[in-house]
Amino acid sequence: MPDEIAQTEKRRGNSVPAILGKIIFVFVFGSGGALFANYYLMPKLSTYPALENLGIFKKFKENVTVITRTEQVTVKEDTSVAKVASQASASSVTIISVPSGSVKTDAARLSPGVIVTNDGLIVTYRNALLESGATYSVITNTGATYSAALRAVDDFSNLAFLKIEASNLTAVSFANSDDFSAGRKLIAVGIVPGDFQNRYAAGILSATSKAFNISSEAVASSGKLESIFEVDFGNNADFVGGPAIDYNGDVVGIIGSVRLDNRDKYFAIPANVVRRTIELTIADQLKNRASLGVSYVSITKPYALAHALSRDKGALVFSPSGKQGLAVMANSSAEKAGIKVNDIILTVDGQEINLDNPLSNVVHQHAVGESVDLSILRDGKEQTVRVSF
Repeated sequence: MPDEIAQTEKRRGNSVPAILGKIIFVFVFGSGGALFANYYLMPKLSTYPALENLGIFKKFKENVTVITRTEQVTVKEDTSVAKVASQASASSVTIISVPSGSVKTDAARLSPGVIVTNDGLIVTYRNALLESGATYSVITNTGATYSAALRAVDDFSNLAFLKIEASNLTAVSFANSDDFSAGRKLIAVGIVPGDFQNRYAAGILSATSKAFNISSEAVASSGKLESIFEVDFGNNADFVGGPAIDYNGDVVGIIGSVRLDNRDKYFAIPANVVRRTIELTIADQLKNRASLGVSYVSITKPYALAHALSRDKGALVFSPSGKQGLAVMANSSAEKAGIKVNDIILTVDGQEINLDNPLSNVVHQHAVGESVDLSILRDGKEQTVRVSF
């Protein structure tokens, strides 16, 4: 009899394991399932467009919180400036300028430069050299010493070129300076006087100064480059004549300076200007650059408003005194063409004069012997003037 009762209970599923199984089943698929449905399944379904407007899903949609996971990616920047600058360093040189007839070592001037052709053409900034009657020596990055000749000085860009007799030298590479704007990190490469080692400084391209003319005068000169890179390397004087490079090791500009209001102004001659000047030097065409012979102000919108000008771009032929003879050089192409003080030059052969195309830069795209048409504004009227360079 007891055995029959046990078998009956077993058949009914009232054994202890069966009862525990039922409890677990109810928990998992009862309250546990409800929790799963309430806090995951239903909110998830409520996010689907086809279901979100159904009444049963609306309350769940209101309580949905979407968590977006973000990951922080760290990009490691090479901390060795010397490593980044290794290619430019291999092309960097020390230039020694010695006045003719001088036997005093303290009379010599040391300045940085950089090799631009593998047969020994070197560029630097003219202010870094002694020009008149000096002799030159060059020490390369390998320690080799060469006598050098001053090949050319470009009055437009103030770049100076020396030549040594050598071959298979490491020439520097140039970046496209049109691709650079304020905020880019740069490295200056200079020299340490005495032990002929490279000096480095990390800095930035602080601004593109489109209206800055390197004439060192209060007004711009049509014979000088306009538009430079303002750079900040701390003690900039240590690097005049040397290259400013990017973090790919390419030259972005050659560091120069002018004296303005009893202060030195430092900047970099953009690489594209340097490259073009190298081409003209190799072709022996520097002296064939066109010359207009005017002093001017590049007109900006603020300048036009402040001086009640009818145009907010162009080049205003100008001198602070208002005198014709100081605004237009005697016997210049401009004087021969009849250009007058207070004329506004609007175009040169159809090319508009503005901050992206300043007058001096456009003029120097032409050569001696060429003629161009200048559109000018005089006394409120436009007219065309023919100029022969």
